[in-house]
Amino acid sequence: MKKTVIIDTDPGIDDAIAIFLALTSEKLDVKLITTTAGNLPVEKVTSNALKLVHLTGKKGIEIAKGARKPLIKTLFTAEEFHGENGLGGVELPEGNQKESRYHAVEAMKDLISNSKEKVHIVAIGPLTNVASLIIAYPNILNRIEQLSIMGGAYEGGNATPTAEFNMYVDPEAAQIVFNSGIPIALFGLDVTHKAVLFQEDIEKIRGIGNRVSDAAAGMLDFYTKGRTNGMPMHDACAVAYLINPDLFTFIPCNVQVETKGEFTYGQTIIDKNRLSDRPINAKAAFEVDREELASMIYRSLSSF
Repeated sequence: MKKTVIIDTDPGIDDAIAIFLALTSEKLDVKLITTTAGNLPVEKVTSNALKLVHLTGKKGIEIAKGARKPLIKTLFTAEEFHGENGLGGVELPEGNQKESRYHAVEAMKDLISNSKEKVHIVAIGPLTNVASLIIAYPNILNRIEQLSIMGGAYEGGNATPTAEFNMYVDPEAAQIVFNSGIPIALFGLDVTHKAVLFQEDIEKIRGIGNRVSDAAAGMLDFYTKGRTNGMPMHDACAVAYLINPDLFTFIPCNVQVETKGEFTYGQTIIDKNRLSDRPINAKAAFEVDREELASMIYRSLSSF
């Protein structure tokens, strides 16, 4: 039976690869894509989500716009890494699909409430929408099978010396999510920096020669500028896990998010070595089968 999936995202180049991977998997049934401000403002990432789904030719996927800003702080974006349009300057055609008339949180609530099976949420942007769902509708949380989250790091950040981008954008939301009691699989920088595509992988993708692989190769070209040790497929990890959990090695941990530190705001405190008495609330990935992940992405893009 296919897993019923919501993707909460802020596309984003690696978000685009994750979306392509999810929409081609025979194991996943993506019913809803929700957007949140993160890599770019929410209007841009919602437009990107619509264009990406249109490019794939997939029908019947609701796309709902969500949070315009974090719960408390001002928005911090990442055009430097994703380009002004969020897709590395690759221009995608407009489709006929319009965004949902429902806000992302309401669309999530409706799908979760009405689904015959429990729902998996792939959260690959800041966690503002997911936290808002938890606050507004605590009675449906038992209908969520698992959260597959890209974010955080045991050691070091990429937005600040201590904080990973998605967590830094909305630490208060992330702390709500980790304290929600929903089962969590976490893919932080410790594993995503091992989940890389090298230049030969990108050339192989370019050689596929269909509309989606051509767009993906163009985005990846932008994303690789200045990188010499491979390009991390951060967000693809959270999708790949739902397709093949055996790709990853996990350690059960307690995870908290710093919301008050002067120098550590947004840091994830991942108790990998069980040094506190706080209960386990997530399993954090630390190792990945890089070659199989790269092959999975290649097969996905080849299927269009």
